[in-house]
Amino acid sequence: MNRLQTTVFLLLCTAAVQAQTVSNVKTECVQIGGVCWATRNVAKPGKFAAKPEKAGKFYQWNRNKAWSSKGKVKSWDSSYPTGSEWEKANDPCPAGFRVPTQTELQTLVAARSTWTTNYNGTSVAGRVFGSGENTVFFPAAGYRYDNVGTLHHAGVGGFYWSSAEFNSNFAYYVSFGSVSHFTRNGGLSIRCVAE
Repeated sequence: MNRLQTTVFLLLCTAAVQAQTVSNVKTECVQIGGVCWATRNVAKPGKFAAKPEKAGKFYQWNRNKAWSSKGKVKSWDSSYPTGSEWEKANDPCPAGFRVPTQTELQTLVAARSTWTTNYNGTSVAGRVFGSGENTVFFPAAGYRYDNVGTLHHAGVGGFYWSSAEFNSNFAYYVSFGSVSHFTRNGGLSIRCVAE
C-alpha cells in the first residue's frame, strides 16, 4: 500500500471503531424523555453492575470511590466533597456515559413509573421508569447515611445522584417520587446517561 492508501485505510478503521463504540453505547441505554438512560447502575468506577436488578455500589457526591451497597463499611469518609458540579475526573460512569443533570432527573421522574418487587424473574424491589419497550429498572438499593455510612432503606427506596450541587453541603438527587437534595457525603446510587 502506498502512503495515501494507508492513510485512507487507517481512517476507515478509526471510523469503524467509533461507530462500534456508539452502537455499544446505544445497546446499553434506553431513551426516555429524550435522554438515553443506562440500563444498569454503576458498580466499580468505570463498570456497570452485571445485571439491571443488581444494586451496584454507592458513591459520595463528586467522588469516584465505590462503597458497598450491602452490610457495614469501614473507614467511611464523613467530610463534605467540594465542587460546584460533578467533575469529569471524578465521574465513575463507564466511557460514553456521565452522571445525569438535575433537569434530566426531573424528566425521568415526569415519565410514567411503577413500583415492582419482581424484575426479570428476580425477587427485587424497585421502580420501572418509562413505557412500552422504553423502560429501565432502578433497584431500591437504599443509601448510606452521611456521617457514619450506615445502610438505610434498602429494599424500600432508591436514591440516585445528579451532577448538580444544591449548595456547599448538599447536592440534587432523585428518590423514586421526586428530585430533592441530600448531604454530599451520603452514599447514593448512580444511574448514568449517555453523553
